[in-house]
Amino acid sequence: MDMNNLMKQAQKMQEKMAKMQDDSQNIEITGESGAGLVSVTITGRYDVKNIFIDPSVFSEDKDFLEDLIAAAFNDAVRKVESETKSMMNSIAGGLQMPPGFKFPF
Repeated sequence: MDMNNLMKQAQKMQEKMAKMQDDSQNIEITGESGAGLVSVTITGRYDVKNIFIDPSVFSEDKDFLEDLIAAAFNDAVRKVESETKSMMNSIAGGLQMPPGFKFPF
């Protein structure tokens, strides 16, 4: 593969990555815990957009509720990371890199 072609592919990939980063910041992902008793919706920038707490949980221990909220948030974070990774893989998949070449540059 010649270097010129590689540089053109890298430029296209960089443009796609910039668009993907913009797009990924606007996605909204919901994480859940306690079989849906608590859910947290966050953006791709990890900003919390919404928290849902089933009223039945209010009769539980404060520590239990805090654990459910943390677990729902962590679930949402993992889902955002997974979605972002999936988006990156779809972009990087078309770029033919020389053996041993590591990305990102």
